[in-house]
Amino acid sequence: MNDGPGTTTHVESLLRTEAPQVLGALVRRFGRFDIAEDAVQEALLAASRAWPADGVPKNPRSWLIRVGYRRMVDLLRSDQARRRREQEAGMAELAMREPARRAGPSEETDDGLTLLLLCCHPALNPASQVALTLRAVGGLTTAEIAHAHGTTEAGLGTRISRAKQQLARAGARFTMPTASDLHSRMAAVMRVLYLIFNEGYTASAGDQLSRVDLTGEAIRLTRMLGDMVPDDAEATGLLALMLLTESRRAARIGDHGGLVPLDEQDRTRWDRDLIREGTQLIDSVWSRRATGPYQLQAAIAALHAAAATPERTDWPQIAMLYLWFERLTPTAPVRLSRVVAVAQAYGPARAMALLDDLNRRHGLDQDPLTRQRERAVRAHLLQMTGDVAGATTLYREAAALTDNQVERRYLLDEADRPT
Repeated sequence: MNDGPGTTTHVESLLRTEAPQVLGALVRRFGRFDIAEDAVQEALLAASRAWPADGVPKNPRSWLIRVGYRRMVDLLRSDQARRRREQEAGMAELAMREPARRAGPSEETDDGLTLLLLCCHPALNPASQVALTLRAVGGLTTAEIAHAHGTTEAGLGTRISRAKQQLARAGARFTMPTASDLHSRMAAVMRVLYLIFNEGYTASAGDQLSRVDLTGEAIRLTRMLGDMVPDDAEATGLLALMLLTESRRAARIGDHGGLVPLDEQDRTRWDRDLIREGTQLIDSVWSRRATGPYQLQAAIAALHAAAATPERTDWPQIAMLYLWFERLTPTAPVRLSRVVAVAQAYGPARAMALLDDLNRRHGLDQDPLTRQRERAVRAHLLQMTGDVAGATTLYREAAALTDNQVERRYLLDEADRPT
C-alpha cells in the first residue's frame, strides 16, 4: 500500500497535484463539471483522512478516481426527479463495471490544460473564468482566491457556483477547443496562469512565503500552452516572465526563514538556467510589432536578472517600462510598482509625490489589491528619507493586513529596525 511518506504535508502536496487530473478524468467520463468537482472534493477528503494513517497507495490517482466515481454515482442518483440524471447514474455504474474505463486515464494522460480551457469557456465572464480555474486547476481554496481578487469568501463562492451552473447550461464538453475557440480564450487562459503563478510565488496566507506546487504547475501549463500557440508572443512572454521570476525564489528566504528583499538577495543563488531560458524567450519575441503586458513584465524581470549587483540595475529603463505597462494595464498593482521603480531611479521625494498623486486619483491606499502593499511602499519611502517614526507606524499597519506569516515577520522586523 505505502509508496512514500504518509506525513500530512506530503499528502496535502500530493492531493493538490492530483486534484486537477482526477477532476479531468471524471468530467471526461460523465460530462458533469458541477457534480464532478463535488465528487473530487469528497475523494480528496477521504484521502486526507486515510493516507496519513494507512500510507499513500502505489497509484494515488487511480485510488482517487475510483472513490470519485463511486461518489459520482451517489450524487447522480440523489436527484430522481429528472430522468436524465437516472440515465447518467446508470452510465456511471456501467463505467465502473468496465475494466478499461474503471481504471481511469493512464499516468501519462494530462488533463490540466484541457480542464483549464474548459474553465475559460466563452459562456463565462472573465471574473468567473479566473475564479473557477484557480479553484479547479490551481487547487486554491475559496479564501485564497477571494484574497487574490480583493473580494469576500462568500461572494467568491457564489461566483464559482454560478460559473459551474453556467457551464452545465451551455453544454460545455471536456474536449480541446477548435483553433478559433482557443484564440478567443487565450487572454483568459493567460490571466489565470499568471494569477496561479503569483499565488504560488507569494502565498496569500500561511507560514510559507512560496508554494512551489503552484508555481511549478503554472509554468508547466504555460509551457503546454506555448506549444499549442508557438506564434503567440504574449504566451511566450508569460513563460519568460515566470521563469525569470522563479529564478530568484531560492534567494528570497534567508538562513532563518525570513524574507530577503530583491536588493539584498545573494544573486549567486539565482537559477542561471532559468534566467538563460527566460531571457532567450523574451529576446525572441521582443522585436515583434505588438508588445503586450506579459512581454513588458518579462523585459523588466530580464533587466533585474542582467544586473550583477543591485547598484548596476537599470532603474530608469525599468521605470520607463512600468510607465508603458501602466498605459496598457492601468491597474492599482501596476501603478504601485511604478512608484517603486521611480524611487530607485529618481529618489524617494519624486516617488512620494507620484504616490500621493496616484492615491488622489485612483485610491491605491483603499484598493483591496494594493491597500496592504501601499503602506509597505510608503513606509519604505519614509525610511529612505529618514522619517523612522512614520515608517515604523506604516510597516506595522502593513504587517497587520497580510495573512502570510513570512511577509508579516519581515514587515515587523523593518518596523523594529534600529535607526
